[in-house]
Amino acid sequence: MRIVVCVSGGGTNLQAIIDGIADGKIRNTEITAVISNNKGAYALTRAAEAGIDGIVLSPKDYETRDDFNDAFLKKLEELNPDLIVLAGFLVNIPEAVVKAFRGRIINIHPSLIPSFCGVGFYGLKVHEAALARGVKVTGATVHYVDEGTDTGPIILQKAVEVQEGDTPSVLQKRVMEQAEWVILPKAIDMIALETAD
Repeated sequence: MRIVVCVSGGGTNLQAIIDGIADGKIRNTEITAVISNNKGAYALTRAAEAGIDGIVLSPKDYETRDDFNDAFLKKLEELNPDLIVLAGFLVNIPEAVVKAFRGRIINIHPSLIPSFCGVGFYGLKVHEAALARGVKVTGATVHYVDEGTDTGPIILQKAVEVQEGDTPSVLQKRVMEQAEWVILPKAIDMIALETAD
């Protein structure tokens, strides 16, 4: 299974995928490219170190959002992946991309959907909201991407305990380590085995 990973920042989930493929936790899978909307993303360094093509596609480099959306779709069609993995990609996926790759785009979200998800809930904001609400359990969700924000069918979820004195960044790190880096590789492996059949 050929996958393209889209990422905006440090790429810790990308690293979890690279490591998962290397140590056999993710079977029958290769990363053909990493796309980032941010040319300074450390994820691109991780890709280069693993010998994976890194591509920068930023809305800022296009006159209009439609131009960017067209370029993004065109690039994905060129790469023709079996699966597109959104691993902390802070770009709204254009409807044309969802249509062209229906059922072949997954996202990792740092909460137990339907809690703390939807428009405006990304990165630290999710963990700030969870702490403000006083929840005792949070976690992460891998889901398919549809036209909505965090509304597609859920593939895997993993719960993580909130601890006394947690700050948003401490909680974020725990959710990454205990949930995101575990269920994202697992979901990719599950999909790879389904497509191999």
